[in-house]
Amino acid sequence: MCGIVGLFLKDETLRPELGRLLSDMLITMTDRGPDSAGIAIYNAPSAGTWKLTLQSAQPDVDFAGLSEALEAGNISARVTLKDTHAVVETTAAVADVRAFLGQTRPQIRIMGTGESVEIYKETGLPKDVVDRFDVRSMGGTHGIGHTRMATESAVTTLGAHPFSTGADQCLVHNGSLSNHNNLRRTLIREGMTFETQNDSEVAAAYLTAEMAKGKDLGEALTGALDDLDGFFTFVVGTKSGFGVVRDPIACKPAVMAETDQYVAFGSEYRALVNLPGIETARVWEPEPATVYFWDHEKAA
Repeated sequence: MCGIVGLFLKDETLRPELGRLLSDMLITMTDRGPDSAGIAIYNAPSAGTWKLTLQSAQPDVDFAGLSEALEAGNISARVTLKDTHAVVETTAAVADVRAFLGQTRPQIRIMGTGESVEIYKETGLPKDVVDRFDVRSMGGTHGIGHTRMATESAVTTLGAHPFSTGADQCLVHNGSLSNHNNLRRTLIREGMTFETQNDSEVAAAYLTAEMAKGKDLGEALTGALDDLDGFFTFVVGTKSGFGVVRDPIACKPAVMAETDQYVAFGSEYRALVNLPGIETARVWEPEPATVYFWDHEKAA
């Protein structure tokens, strides 16, 4: 049993409130997942600038002098420290930054990369995770979050959601996949890499691989209904998009709400009750084996 939330803002005036709204939604789901929590925040990208969200178990050691070390390695970057995480903003190639960190600070983990996404996740209660990273103060266009109750693997930072396996792509999951080991082997042969044995990371990698073939998020989620076995509710983010899908049995709870200002997702309705205008929103339970997909670029 885990808790999932997501918020896709249509109304630009709400963007400064994204972190606050999403944090309150996440904390409401604490009893569905008190082991760890995570949030992905998407913001409008800056042309030519990439972000890498880093994590360290020893941030005082691994992040000390990081900005200067990157400059010495001919990588111009701005480094913003946030507790156990750091956000590196750079015009350099992400592959070059990855290679540099792997050689000089191999203990650092890369939580996510892209032009618009920042990912913060740690063990502990959702309220504590939100406070550690000051998520309430963050603005953005859309975001997803997860509270985890570990059932099949250890409680670790890497095991927390969201899982990100491609630029500006991440996934949160409630459920369990039965064919993730076979699918992982197939994806590895196709060039994907994995940090954990978690089935949710396989789902994220599957979507990354499908989108690399030219599919949009909605098309990739449609393919997941045929290729993934088990019980699942996925909420997925991309640079401009937000998608939801449930397996054909749909045994995991889910509720959605839509107004002229936003689209929201929660594992339970109580995650949505404090959103503005919720009393007049269209509220529904997403249908089994049905893809729901919104995109800022297509709406523009």
